[in-house]
Amino acid sequence: MRALILAAGRGERMRPLTDTTPKPLLQLAGKPLIGYHLERLAAAGVRYVVINTAHRAEQFPEALGDGARWGLRICYSYEGATPLETGGGMLHALPLLGSDEPFIAISADLYTDFDYAALPARPAGLAHLVMVDNPPYHAEGDFALRGGLLHCAGAPRLTFGSIGVYRPALFDHWRAALDASPDTQRQPPRFKLVPLLLAAMRAGQISGEHYAGRWHNLGTPQELAALDAQLRGR
Repeated sequence: MRALILAAGRGERMRPLTDTTPKPLLQLAGKPLIGYHLERLAAAGVRYVVINTAHRAEQFPEALGDGARWGLRICYSYEGATPLETGGGMLHALPLLGSDEPFIAISADLYTDFDYAALPARPAGLAHLVMVDNPPYHAEGDFALRGGLLHCAGAPRLTFGSIGVYRPALFDHWRAALDASPDTQRQPPRFKLVPLLLAAMRAGQISGEHYAGRWHNLGTPQELAALDAQLRGR
């Protein structure tokens, strides 16, 4: 299976650290945050990883190279000076990921001990998402998980953990799920993934699971420092 790491964001809340360094390359307990994902993907048997980039994009190949140190082959999907949002970034990376086989996609902003090998290689529908308990800053959650399927409405609601497996077919009719806007008309288009997921949920095409293990969405320098101290045992 192939994997995409979403690493193009500006990391505004992590400033001033991200003024000079892309957020995924910030150090956490002696290694770049994105390095934890590369290690776990390699341990799960993934051998080909695409990383999408925008802000300070040149630093990624300088820091990570071609992925050989992890037993991986890394390719980079450059989005330009302005990130394409999650949906646009995934669509832009599809030529590198292939048009037929499902792929893992994860946000580089995370630290988690989730085992990527546990993800379904071939989801029954168009995508399979990992859901986590609602963090304090997102108490209302995102979607409801019932009977192994995700739903737009209902309770209890969980938070999307930005870890999932996607079939490229999710993007076959992406324009139909979006309102027309200048961003969707530009080349390459810029749009969020959520409208595509909601449309697929209404068709019963998005499965999910609840993960109750370690999961941190690192947004601020204080959150990064606190987790760094935990991992170092201080």
